[in-house]
Amino acid sequence: MWPFKSRTTTVQRVVPVKLRARYDAAQTTRENICYWAMADGLSADAASSSDVRKKLRDRSRYETANNSYAKGIVLTLANDCVGTGPRLQLLTSDGGLNRAVEAAFMACARDVSLAAKLRTMRMAKATDGETFGVLTANPLLAGPVILDLHLVEADRVATPQLKLLDDPVDGIELDAWGNPARYYVLRYHPGDLRATVNDFDVLTADSVIHWFRADRPGQHRGIPEITPALALFAQLRRYTLAVLGAAETAADFAAVLFTDAPANGEAASVEPMDFVELEKRMATVLPDGWKLGQIKAEQPATSYAEFKREILNEIARCLNLPYNIAACNSSGYNYASGRLDHRAAKLQKLTFGWHRSQIRPIA
Repeated sequence: MWPFKSRTTTVQRVVPVKLRARYDAAQTTRENICYWAMADGLSADAASSSDVRKKLRDRSRYETANNSYAKGIVLTLANDCVGTGPRLQLLTSDGGLNRAVEAAFMACARDVSLAAKLRTMRMAKATDGETFGVLTANPLLAGPVILDLHLVEADRVATPQLKLLDDPVDGIELDAWGNPARYYVLRYHPGDLRATVNDFDVLTADSVIHWFRADRPGQHRGIPEITPALALFAQLRRYTLAVLGAAETAADFAAVLFTDAPANGEAASVEPMDFVELEKRMATVLPDGWKLGQIKAEQPATSYAEFKREILNEIARCLNLPYNIAACNSSGYNYASGRLDHRAAKLQKLTFGWHRSQIRPIA
């Protein structure tokens, strides 16, 4: 006999299990179907079409012009970003040459009001989403350098009607590699009475500075930076008016007559909503069964300041501003915290760069 016992080997087949994972945010339910109803799959340029940008610009400008917080935030952005203007620092081995060139740059910057124009561009970037500067020759400048920076509002950079179907990006003609080649600039603002349909200039890309923030790959036109906060600005103004209306209503009613008697109880007959003339420092007798009271303005007493603080904090977040910078109020901070937030706000530096072999006058 075989000296070893026989063994029976059992082989089990392992069947791979396909893992099916899901995201909660990708599910459409009865609870969230209305919330995500406005989500779309448009491209960056299609989402920022000319009609969309015009509506956002109009609303942003209106809110900035009528909301003191919005105006102050935009001004703070411009002042902290640009300050008193750019400074040139030349680091060659010749100290005299460095000082001469730096002084000449400062003189040219003063002649063209460079700091003021850059602040205007930064404000336009916040309210319009983008701003344009055209490098041109100004023969009226007093210095030897006649290079000037001419500001162009975003509304004027638009594709003429006769080329509307040829250019997928409004106002900008792209080359084969997706780089801006030419800009179409209307000679008059579309809201100007002198504006015509096809009265425009064609500028080469090397003479135009286009300053905007691209939030998505392939985006060629800018959206106002305060776009996420527009509805919040409107809510802030609405709540302020509601609080003021409640206080005025409580103040307008000097007194109110009321009774504890039932509807058919014994009380002197008084017409509903009737008016009783009162004089200062007088004593009067009320009708039988009636009492005198006043409306209390309780609604805004505890929540008004807290609401404004929270909504301003939410508004400032999309602009990368601390609350005390947006509200211009550091009363709730200690010195170190206030200085830290001011330092963080001032780190938003202005960076411009362009490389050109020569500068030619623009007609």
